[in-house]
Amino acid sequence: MILGAFRDDFRISFFNAALMKDPEGVLERQGPNTKHPDMIRFTDNPQVAAMEGTIRSYLKEAMSYAEAGIMPAKEASDIELPSELAEALDSDPELAEAFHSLTPGRQRSYVINLNSARKPETRISRIAAFRDRILNGKGALEG
Repeated sequence: MILGAFRDDFRISFFNAALMKDPEGVLERQGPNTKHPDMIRFTDNPQVAAMEGTIRSYLKEAMSYAEAGIMPAKEASDIELPSELAEALDSDPELAEAFHSLTPGRQRSYVINLNSARKPETRISRIAAFRDRILNGKGALEG
């Protein structure tokens, strides 16, 4: 569990959120690329008091998984590559080998970054800029 305080809200985030049952439907995803809802968000202090029972229940559930050493099953996730990246990998065997050697999270970082570009030209230029980083086994946001 992580407690976070931000400008507009504060939150409780849970590790291994795929295990959480969320019977109250209070868990939210932290962002559009988050696989599982994993946090309870608050915008004012009275919300915490009003949800005390739910919070305690969720904490107890999360603690029971941690104490028992239960981890969520690994999900096989197929990453849908942008067409420009697929073409670059098809035409550059060295790049393809390096990309497929990356961890799934690092591969996803490139796909997310490329999908954020609106124009194909931008995606192509980003792939060229990423080439050395991919060959060095780094993710899109790593130095």
